[in-house]
Amino acid sequence: NALVQLGCVAGVMVTASHNPPQDNGYKVYWDNGAQIIEPHDQGISACIDQVADLSEVDAPALTALRAAELVRPVPAAVLARYLEAVDALRVYTGPTDLRIVYTAMHGVGAKLVREALTRNGYTDLHFVPEQTEPDPDFPTVAFPNPEEPGALDLAKALAAKVDADVIFANDPDADRLAVAVPDGQGGWRQLTGNQVGQLMAAELLASSERADRLVATTIVSSGMLAQLAKAHGATCVETLTGFKWIANAAIAWPGDFVMGYEEALGYSVGPVVRDKDGVSATLIMADVAARAKAEGATMLDRVAALYRRMGLYATRQKALKLPGSAGKARIAEIMDGLRQAPPKTIAGIAVDQVRDILTSEAKAADGTVTAIDLPQSNVLAFDLANGSRVLARPSGTEPKIKFYFEVRSTLGEREALASGEARAEEALDSLQADFLAQAGVE
Repeated sequence: NALVQLGCVAGVMVTASHNPPQDNGYKVYWDNGAQIIEPHDQGISACIDQVADLSEVDAPALTALRAAELVRPVPAAVLARYLEAVDALRVYTGPTDLRIVYTAMHGVGAKLVREALTRNGYTDLHFVPEQTEPDPDFPTVAFPNPEEPGALDLAKALAAKVDADVIFANDPDADRLAVAVPDGQGGWRQLTGNQVGQLMAAELLASSERADRLVATTIVSSGMLAQLAKAHGATCVETLTGFKWIANAAIAWPGDFVMGYEEALGYSVGPVVRDKDGVSATLIMADVAARAKAEGATMLDRVAALYRRMGLYATRQKALKLPGSAGKARIAEIMDGLRQAPPKTIAGIAVDQVRDILTSEAKAADGTVTAIDLPQSNVLAFDLANGSRVLARPSGTEPKIKFYFEVRSTLGEREALASGEARAEEALDSLQADFLAQAGVE
């Protein structure tokens, strides 16, 4: 947001993100405000390779650069305009008597989240004190990722103490958002990234019927977003994994960009930030929860209502860690095997289509081949006759191969959410077991 406001040619963000301390790094943004894609990534990498010694960029040199105003802090006006733009994203104007527990996970989100919420009427806020201030050592969590088991334990304890309505958690650089809600049995249930994205999209899409609206997600996220978009007369696009692709799709869209999300807890609302943004996402999800409370419903009621309307989409991810050169060879072997002998059925369900993003081709069961309009990437997708699907892709940053499973079912008008989800979990078990067996993965 600051990069676009100030007309910069590029931006660098030093970040701990949700990684362990030894993996702190940085992100690079281009002049359009989105993270770099080809060919800029390759050009920057080539320049880095030419750097032999950084000793000249020492503290005195940095002081001199500041004195010459070649290095300047982001102006306070940029932050003010950002918060005003975040305010304008809201489509809810009802009661805000929501009791919120929030954790910054030892990161930088607390100050902005507090301001974004309070200026919009949310004042019953309870921040996890042990995790509010930035600390690059992350002393209270083994792995500062809100998706990790145990990461929200302190937030859940505080929520139980104050009888909160909802828990929000950002990762350390505040670009991701986790949401946990009462499970109706005295405990807490963390919503999946897909469920948060679906609830957010439903909130925003229902506010307008403009025909030029766009929502975006990644190919490994749930297929429900496309159905939501269709129901509201909007367009949905699927991109490669990584928020840089969602951001660039939003920039290229000539109409109104509503929101984009990826299943790994990343959300972007409107054109304010051309990347995932946990601050604006927290405000919009507070509105979703407040609307539900005002209407006498729970957040799980909202999830069930979406499933009854759109179909029950249940997802799961399986990651196989294979380090070293032997692991790299094994990952290549698995992907090659799936390409050479793709499954014709998975868990007894016919495979209607195999999409190979590396060759940019989708091959139907009858042999028909159509082109895929995505940048080439080492991803295979298997679309099943009943609407379920399986994807396989090597990680771009870790020595892992990842498998994504989604089943599409129904939730009866009078059926309990737990019952429908139990059926879906059984279907996921079968899908995962059969596919991994056919892929030769234990």
